[in-house]
Amino acid sequence: MAVSITGWGHNKFGTNPNVSSEEMIKDVVEQAVNHAEIDTRDIDTIVVGTFNNGFQKQDFHAALPAISQEHLKHVPSTRVENACATGSAAIHTAMNAIEAKRAKIALVVGVEKMTERSTAEVGDILLGASYRKEEGDIKGGFAGVFAQIADGYFQRYGDKSEILAKIAAKNHKNGSVNPFAHMQIDLGFKFCNNISEKNPYVAKPLKRTDCSMVSDGAAALIIAEQETSLTMKRSINFRATKQVNDILPLSKRDKTEFKGAELAWREALDDSKISLDDLSFVETHDCFTIAELIEYEAMGLTKKGEGFKAIEEGIVYKDGKLPINPSGGLKSKGHPIGATGVSQHVMSCMQLMNEAGDMQVENAKLAGIFNMGGSAVANYVSILERIH
Repeated sequence: MAVSITGWGHNKFGTNPNVSSEEMIKDVVEQAVNHAEIDTRDIDTIVVGTFNNGFQKQDFHAALPAISQEHLKHVPSTRVENACATGSAAIHTAMNAIEAKRAKIALVVGVEKMTERSTAEVGDILLGASYRKEEGDIKGGFAGVFAQIADGYFQRYGDKSEILAKIAAKNHKNGSVNPFAHMQIDLGFKFCNNISEKNPYVAKPLKRTDCSMVSDGAAALIIAEQETSLTMKRSINFRATKQVNDILPLSKRDKTEFKGAELAWREALDDSKISLDDLSFVETHDCFTIAELIEYEAMGLTKKGEGFKAIEEGIVYKDGKLPINPSGGLKSKGHPIGATGVSQHVMSCMQLMNEAGDMQVENAKLAGIFNMGGSAVANYVSILERIH
C-alpha cells in the first residue's frame, strides 16, 4: 500500500530554556494538523520518536500529545527510539501501521530537549548510542567516536581537514536562510578551516565547526494511505523506504566506510527504479562533517576515498548537480536527536511543494533522505516524490 505525507509542522531548533518537550510537541502537532487540514478526530495512531535517555526527567513522551489535544486521549500512541535515527524509526513505525491497514491516518512526532544538561553530560548520554563496552571511555563523547573515524579516514586517504571545512561552510551558508535553523549564520570557509578560540578542536581532528550542535526541537508529520491523501491538499509519496543495519562495535567493521548506508541507498534506489542522477537534492545526516564526506561515497556520488571530489567539483552545492543539505543539515539546523529524522522529511517536503522559501532548490521533483543512528549502525533512506 502506498503511503504519503499530507502535512507537517516544525519549530525553530535551538536553545529554548523556557520551552518543555510537552510545549514543543503541542506546537508542532497543531501546525501539522492545520497544515494537513484535518481534524484530530481523523488520527488513528500516534508515534512519538525521542531519545531522551537522561536529557530530562519527563519521559513517557507517547502520552504527551494528548495533553493539549483532547480528541487524542484514546488514540493508540507509542514511543520509539533508535539512537539518532529515532525520527525515521517513528516514521517507519507509522507507515507499518498504515500498510497493515490498522490505520488510515497517522501522526508522527520527533522531539528532543537536550539543553538542560551540561556539555559533558550530553556527551556521556550520547555515548549510549555507541558500544560502551569498547567505546565508552573515548574522550570527547560522540565527537571522539567520529574523530576516530576521521583519523582512520585521513590515514587511509590523506588529510581532508580543508574538505571538512568546506562542507561545514556550505551547510552554514545554506542554513543561514533557514528560519528553523539553530544557527543562521554564514560562517565562511576561512573561519571553519582555522583553529581559533571560537573554533577549537573538540576531538582532534574535528573542530567545533565539524560538529552538530546540541539543540532543542520538534517536528511532526501527518502520514496517510495514498487513497486518502489524494483527497487532501498535499500528497507526497514515499517512493521507497529502506532500513539497513550494521554491527555496533566499530572494531568489527571498516570505520572508513558506511557499509549499511551504502546498502540502504542501493536498495532504496533499486526499489524506486531510479538512479542517484534522478534526485533533485538530498538531506543527509551530517552529525559531523566527516559523516557527510563518507556519505557522499556511500550514496554512490563518488568512489571510496574520493568524496572530496563532490565538494571540490561543486556537485553538492545548492546550484550543483546534486545539492546536499539545502536546509543547512544537522550542522547548521541543529540535531535534537529524536526530531532530526522527522525534520529531514519536513525540509524535503517543503522543497517538493515549492514551499521552502530562500532554501528552495529549483525544480525539485525527487528527494533523497539519509538518517542514521549511531556511527552508521541504523541506516534509513527515503525517496520522496510529490503526487499533488
